[in-house]
Amino acid sequence: MSILRKATLALAMVSIGALASADITMAQEPIKIGMTVSQTGRFALAAQSGERGLQIWLDDVNARGGIEVGGEKRPVELVALDDRSDKALVPRVYETLIKEEGVDILFGPFGSTLTGAAANTTEQFDKFLMIWSASADSIYAQGYRNVVSGTQLAASLLGLPTIKAMHANGVKSVAIAYLDEPFPAGIAKGQQAWAEANGIEVTMVESFSTGTKDYSILIQKALASGAQAFIPTSYEGDQMIIARQLRELDANFDAVGMFYGAQPQFLEIGEDAEFLFSQTLINPKVNWDVTAGLTRAEMMERYEALFPDAAYEPDFQTALAYGAGVVLEEVIKAADSTDPAEMKQAAIDLSGNLTVMTGPYAIEETGKQVSMEFVVMQNQGEGNLEVIFPPAVATADPVFPAPAYSDR
Repeated sequence: MSILRKATLALAMVSIGALASADITMAQEPIKIGMTVSQTGRFALAAQSGERGLQIWLDDVNARGGIEVGGEKRPVELVALDDRSDKALVPRVYETLIKEEGVDILFGPFGSTLTGAAANTTEQFDKFLMIWSASADSIYAQGYRNVVSGTQLAASLLGLPTIKAMHANGVKSVAIAYLDEPFPAGIAKGQQAWAEANGIEVTMVESFSTGTKDYSILIQKALASGAQAFIPTSYEGDQMIIARQLRELDANFDAVGMFYGAQPQFLEIGEDAEFLFSQTLINPKVNWDVTAGLTRAEMMERYEALFPDAAYEPDFQTALAYGAGVVLEEVIKAADSTDPAEMKQAAIDLSGNLTVMTGPYAIEETGKQVSMEFVVMQNQGEGNLEVIFPPAVATADPVFPAPAYSDR
């Protein structure tokens, strides 16, 4: 089957080694987890980064002998298919995972757009779906029985650290732009509501369509609105283009918020990535006291050992997927079952009682994640990333206002 891309050779080798070290026999029935990973298209970079995070968890759990269910430890097997970043393809691929591959549990694809499509299929077949990156509030308003966000904060809350950091530094007005899809639209809606409730004038709210490459008119509108700050929300590739075009247009704002601005890939664009307010869950300066799974430092060590040839360092997508794997393990253990209803109840019971490397886990009964708030970072020149918000974990004061492009 052309779209089938089972766990990579690296994963297979890791799993074999882990199983051997734990002296697990093949007679034990594995827990089969299915997911899709974009190998092409606009979600490929983030999806593959997330998959590496899940592979770290898989290696760790199998090295410990698997997950105990019914008094017996069972190894975990991953089946991954390519969704090609195509929303229309996702339902068919998840149906393949369930009907042909016989998976027990589903792990979401990258992002709200694809995950929303996957959730309809997993509910239809009464399977548990662990979400690791989809944050659109609309997903959790559908009445799904078996959906849980392990680590990804809801979109209405996800963008608040950036607007809060701007407010703390005296920003009085902001222009907001967003890609017209559930994830960025949810972030923008939450930021607008918080800004208006806290005395920040919202001078513009504009959407743009998928496939946009020229953002000059949007940027000019933001400037003409008189906004002190600008927050364009989309996926990483779009934001990298916007960052470049801001410089080309000499479009100076006191502060610009780019959600992905602290990502290793984003930093590669050089000076265009400087002085942005960005968000992350993983950085050497951000550490939680975990109660389950590996610490940030331990996860980083595993990443280097398992993926020595990876083009990029682990990013927050890696962290989100790894953390969701840890949450999934705890849910299975607490339920002592892979039955979706029992797992959902266990996930609710664990709320407020679990901390993984991305932070404290807490969900509503809908499965919506309401914890794991990101920190705000700023590249203060030459890739020098500092935590600038919240004050409790800040490592430096922000550079504010940002210097004009002509002065950089």
